[in-house]
Amino acid sequence: MRRAVEVAAGAGADVPIGAVILGPDGTELAAAHNERELTGDPTAHAEMLALRRAAVPLDGWRLEDCALVVTVEPCTMCAGAIVLARVGTVVFGAWEPKTGAAGSLWDVLRDRRLTHRPEVIGGVLEEECSALLREFFRGHRRSE
Repeated sequence: MRRAVEVAAGAGADVPIGAVILGPDGTELAAAHNERELTGDPTAHAEMLALRRAAVPLDGWRLEDCALVVTVEPCTMCAGAIVLARVGTVVFGAWEPKTGAAGSLWDVLRDRRLTHRPEVIGGVLEEECSALLREFFRGHRRSE
């Protein structure tokens, strides 16, 4: 999670969310932060970018034995992509009561109707991850 926090800190004008994909042996396959503002792409969430990037060294889209570590609970779009990529484990920091899809607002990742359900571990370094968001939005409000 510390690596994901480090990645999130480099998000610049974007909401500081960082994601890291670890391979079956624990090596980092990919890392990304939000790039929506940078690219103008509404789907450029940290998790989506990390999933795409991790598929390259694996030479395929199935991330079954991989772990996704992300600083904030995934939204529904990202949770859907995580399920479709068959990620084995999802670890996240801050809970997101407004848009979270790993237990807060919805629980897409553990929905029994889906064909794949990753192991989910939430609240890891929660305060540190939440602080990144609080600081960003405090500064963002002042600059408007």
